[in-house]
Order: sequence, then structure tokens, then C-alpha cells
Amino acid sequence: MNRTPSSSGLLPALPSALTRARLRLSTTLHDPDVRVIIAFWLFGLINNILYVLLLSAAQDLVGPATPKAVVLLADVMPSFLTKLCAPYFIHAVPYPVRIAVFVGLSVTGMVVVALAPGGVGVKLFGVVLSSLSSGGGELSFLGMTHYFGRGSLAAWGSGTGAAGLGGAGLYVLLTGWVRLGVRGTLLVGAVLPGVMVVAFWGVLPRERLAEGGKGYERLVEEGEEDGEGEEDRFEEMPAGVASSGLLAPGPGVAATAYTHHHHGAGKAGFWGNVRRARALFLPYMLPLLLVYVAEYTINQGVAPTLLFPLERSPFSEFRAFYPFYGFLYQLGVFISRSSTPWVRLHHLYAPSLLQVANLVLLTLHAMLDFIPSVYIVFVIVFWEGLIGGAVYVNTFAEIMEHVPPEDREFSLGATSVSDSGGICIAGFLGMAMEVWLCGWQVGHGRDYCRRIETG
Repeated sequence: MNRTPSSSGLLPALPSALTRARLRLSTTLHDPDVRVIIAFWLFGLINNILYVLLLSAAQDLVGPATPKAVVLLADVMPSFLTKLCAPYFIHAVPYPVRIAVFVGLSVTGMVVVALAPGGVGVKLFGVVLSSLSSGGGELSFLGMTHYFGRGSLAAWGSGTGAAGLGGAGLYVLLTGWVRLGVRGTLLVGAVLPGVMVVAFWGVLPRERLAEGGKGYERLVEEGEEDGEGEEDRFEEMPAGVASSGLLAPGPGVAATAYTHHHHGAGKAGFWGNVRRARALFLPYMLPLLLVYVAEYTINQGVAPTLLFPLERSPFSEFRAFYPFYGFLYQLGVFISRSSTPWVRLHHLYAPSLLQVANLVLLTLHAMLDFIPSVYIVFVIVFWEGLIGGAVYVNTFAEIMEHVPPEDREFSLGATSVSDSGGICIAGFLGMAMEVWLCGWQVGHGRDYCRRIETG
């Protein structure tokens, strides 16, 4: 006969079950690989979330009379210049010093934007400080993935994708639902860089940064003394070194890689680094640049004019179209940036050209009005986000797999200039295209873009 356990019989088992669950959680969180994943996901999230917060606040920061692309350019140009110049000298600055500087710049920038008593110029100065931090942070964290393997790169990509959704959602939540106001919301943003401090000094197994330079050589020496074979020595390497070495042509290359970085990183000189950067342009930089020019031109210049009659849409006012396009785009970016553990793209030009095709298609629709339903546009915008996120994260995954280890850290940082460069180009294109497309539509009897301010 089946007997149902009494509640008194379950109660003694409950504390032990909770204890076992806590132990499993504690063990998991102390696992070095899990700590790497958590730390790099947080790096990606926080490094990018302030960029999205500031773009979300653009209209509130500069008012309706100033083009919103001004905030985009202030949020991107300093980051672009940082990524353009810093890879040639930043190797001389230890990672802990970099993180401290980037956190300080982010906090100061957000406080200046939130509390600036002056006009738009002072607020834009705060945006510039935050952008400098974001650009330096991106090239540094991407370079750091060299020491922690492909899992760290996948976690970074997923975190940056989550920043798009999280930043826009946080701004709506705090300004709309919690009603903190713009100033209060930006001050909350000033606290967020503290998460990077916790992630770097409290979560990340930083000993791998030190082991990267010396661990391999020490283990090789010990292996030679003990008569171990190449495979045995490779298995005993620190995880960060092993993951990089396994991507190299042979185990001996890993020692050269780390010796080069730690003892002679500056010996290549400026022109030597320029030659290394030139070798990255066609296989990695150009497809990443193309995809960012195309997608941000869509987002900033074309999407504001992709409007339909309200009775043929799920919206009650025209101003609702653009934020929803932004949400679908960010959703696609998050999904694809999180996809590399399962799906990998090795041919970067194909999706980049597809993104250019999306730009052409949506521009032609804005002019000729041939797409019959807004729901088809929803699908295209979501697809745009999928492509953009996939090219971003797979570009750096390709570098991790195919660039020689001695060049890999530099290459990861240097290639990051392409996304900011693409956004800068798109910012200027977008300002011109939005005005021109709206004028075209009005001239052909569709004045929806002029009704946005009035609803």
C-alpha cells in the first residue's frame, strides 16, 4: 500500500536539501571556468550598458531642437579614437590599472551628465568621458580573452548583447515606472561600473593573467626534467594558456606567444604594429565595418521613416514605431551574440553583405512603400539584429582561432576599432538620410514622419 509522507517527515529533509543545494552552488561558483564566464559576461554587460543608457536618454539630454545624432557621435567618436590609437601603446599599462581608470572615467562621466548645471555642452563632455571608458574597456577586455579561452569570448559577446536590452529596459523602467526622472536614472547608472570592480577583483581568477607569461615555460622545464611528452605537458598547462595553445599550429608556439607579449610586447614598435593592423583589415576589420555602417544607418537614418498607417499597425501613435524597432534589433543582437557556443560563422563577408542588402531593401521601401505589412518590417529588423550580433562575435572568434598567439591579444583589441568606426560613419549618414527620406515621403503624399511630434 502506498503511503503518503507526512509533512513532519518532509520537514527534517528540507534543511539537508537546502544545505546540499548551497554546497552545489558554492562549488559551482568557485569553479575557475564558471568564474571566468560570470566575470566576462558582467564585463560585457556593464561596459556597454552605459552607452545604451545615454542613447536612450538622448532626447531628454539635448531637447527636441538638437539632432539626436549629436549624442550618438559624442557617445561613439571618443571610443573610436581610443580604439584607433590605444592598441599601439596600451600593452604597457597593466590590466588592474586600466580597469581602475575605466571605472573612474565611467562614474565621473555619468555624474557630470546627471548633475551638469550648464547647457548641452557640459552634458556632452560627460558623455565623452563615458565613451572613452567604453572604448578602452572594449579593446582591453577583448584582449584579455586571449588569456582565458573561447568561453570568455562567448561570455563577453553575450554580455554586450544583454546590455542593449538591459540599458533600454532600465531607462524605461526607472524613468517611466519608478519615476526616478532622468537625473536619478543617470545617477543609478553611475553606480553600475562598480560591478566591474567586483567582477575583476572578486570573481575573475586573475592568477591566469600572471600564469600566461610564466606558467607555460615553467611547466615545459618541469616536463623536460621528468621526461614527459608534449601531450602530457600540454594537458598540465594552466587553462588559459592551454586554450590559446590548442588554437596554435603547434605547442611550441604558445611559449613564443607569451614570452613575446610579456618580455617584448613593445619591441615591434609603432610601424610594426601598423603592419600587423594592416594584415587584419581585409579578413576581419572590413566585414565588421561594413555590417556596422549598414545596421546603424538603418537604425539612425531609415528606421525613423519606416511608418505605416496606425490602423494597419499594433500602435496607437507614430512615435511608438521607432522604440519597438529598437527593441527587436537589440533582441536579435542579444540572441546572436550569445550563439557562438552552438553556431559558428566562418565566412564573415556573406552576412556583412546581407546587412548591406537589408539597408538597400528598407531604404527602397521607405521611398516606394512596397512592403504590405509592418509585421514584415518587424521580421527584417529582428533579422538585422541577428546578423549584426553574429558578425561581431564571430569576427573575434575567428581571430581567436586563426591569428598566431603572439599577435592575438593585439589583434583582438585593434579590430574592435571597426565597430566604432562603422557607427561614426553611420551617424553622419543617418542624419542626412532621415531628413532626405522624410522629405521624399512628404513630397509623395506620406507625411507620417511629420506627425511623430504630434502623435
